[in-house]
Amino acid sequence: MLEVPTLELEERIRQELEENPALEDGPELDSETEEHDDDLNAEDGGNNDDIDLDEYMADDDIPDYKLKANNTSKDDKHEDIPFTVGMTFHEYLMDQVGLLQLSEKERLLIEYVIGNIDDEGYLRRTAEAMVDDIVFQAGVQTTDEEMIHMIDMVRQFDPAGVGACNLQECLKLQLERKHSTLNVVFAKKIIDEYFDEFSKKHYDKILRGLDIDDRMLKTVMNEIIHLNPKPGNAWGGNVLEKSMGTIVPDFILENDEGQLSVHLNNSNIPELRVNNTYNDMFKDYAANKQNHTREMKDAVMFVKQKIDSARWFIDAIKQRQQTLLTTMISIVELQKDFFIEGDDTYLKPMILKDIADRTGYDISTISRVSNSKYIQTEFGIFPVKYFFSESMTNDSGEEVSTREIKQILLECVENEDKRKPMNDDVLAEVLKTKGYIIARRTVAKYREQLNIPVARMRKEI
Repeated sequence: MLEVPTLELEERIRQELEENPALEDGPELDSETEEHDDDLNAEDGGNNDDIDLDEYMADDDIPDYKLKANNTSKDDKHEDIPFTVGMTFHEYLMDQVGLLQLSEKERLLIEYVIGNIDDEGYLRRTAEAMVDDIVFQAGVQTTDEEMIHMIDMVRQFDPAGVGACNLQECLKLQLERKHSTLNVVFAKKIIDEYFDEFSKKHYDKILRGLDIDDRMLKTVMNEIIHLNPKPGNAWGGNVLEKSMGTIVPDFILENDEGQLSVHLNNSNIPELRVNNTYNDMFKDYAANKQNHTREMKDAVMFVKQKIDSARWFIDAIKQRQQTLLTTMISIVELQKDFFIEGDDTYLKPMILKDIADRTGYDISTISRVSNSKYIQTEFGIFPVKYFFSESMTNDSGEEVSTREIKQILLECVENEDKRKPMNDDVLAEVLKTKGYIIARRTVAKYREQLNIPVARMRKEI
């Protein structure tokens, strides 16, 4: 429950409300349920054979939450299946099939081709392999030529480049749809004949081979760079992928003249309570205990299961909210200067243990709270993990955040001469002149964490 972000929590609550009739949304009532439960046991005189419902439940009847409680800790990670919304990439492709005049067999074949296209838009299986498989899976007899024809039809679909077997073919398919200008002609020639040189940025070989100048090559390269290497990535399969452009923050930070306050973003999360109708069932049972029947016991056993499950879920939500809020408040307190100024240089070195020590929670709990969570500030929305970084000592003996070093490394790369980009050894020397003495391998590690390519791949014309 801790690791679930706000969007998934909303869906989880909706599912629980649908599945458990004893749970409903609304302000919490008094503790009638607990009182009735106690009254039942007291009025029965402690006769466990008659009223201790858990005692005679079969294993299959015990609520899932009780079975899990005996085998896992509160910090154990639980994965939830993501839910999908809107039109997916494959649905978009299938929608285009409806515009074609196809026989029943052709429709089956083209749908099979689409089913083999991955989320990036690539068809990484050969026509021959699909011909063999569709015979066994769907009983459809076809030939390599028919399957290739279906693949070619899919490659005419939008987005351009879909159905390609590799990056080279994907770029070629996109260029074929462009008007045949001089730039496009040269771009096609580079992808067709100099793709290896293009991939490795060996521009000198391309210049000699095409007999063009630097300016022309730069224009042609710009044409290629603006193609989409993963045409399927315009679609997200689940709600989290689709929401990355509009992230829903889990926390909201307010700054009132230097006074910081943190709130949970609970705008779409309903209050929960136990359904009062189920409480009334307990009342009726208690009032008619002389007329207990096996059928009535079975009914009460069902009611008790649902009420216990609802109570557990409500408590779990409360515990989650409290743990999240306590953790985020500690992070804000430790990084107060950053949240006031909004400058990365104000970020202090901070690891999970620092927050665990402040809150009293386990490190694993802090890790789960930090995972996939975001906070909204006046400077923008940040992932909670953004505020964690290790520390090192500079040449003045001061403890600085590795994030500060990464920021300087990023600036060095952004300001370098792209015709002669700096390798890791040179970057290490530059950092040394700025007071940060770190090894070349550490520079390489930070560069990779920042998704900065090696020097050769940063080279430009």
